[in-house]
Amino acid sequence: MTKDEERELREQLARLQQEHRDLLARLQQEHRDLDAAISALQHSPGSDLLQVQRLKKRKLYLRDRISYIEDQLTPDIIA
Repeated sequence: MTKDEERELREQLARLQQEHRDLLARLQQEHRDLDAAISALQHSPGSDLLQVQRLKKRKLYLRDRISYIEDQLTPDIIA
């Protein structure tokens, strides 16, 4: 592998990692927003329980995606 090819691979990796960090930030913000929405719905009289359950399900999905992306960004350490 030439130095140029190696440099190009490092640049591609850096771009991919930045895209993952950007996605992670968006998902974390959506997760926080859902948390606030769920809390507001639960504390309002006559709230739609089905809607609350759907929001909670979406929040769990986001938590799984966040965990997956965090794992992708964290290098494996072989002990």
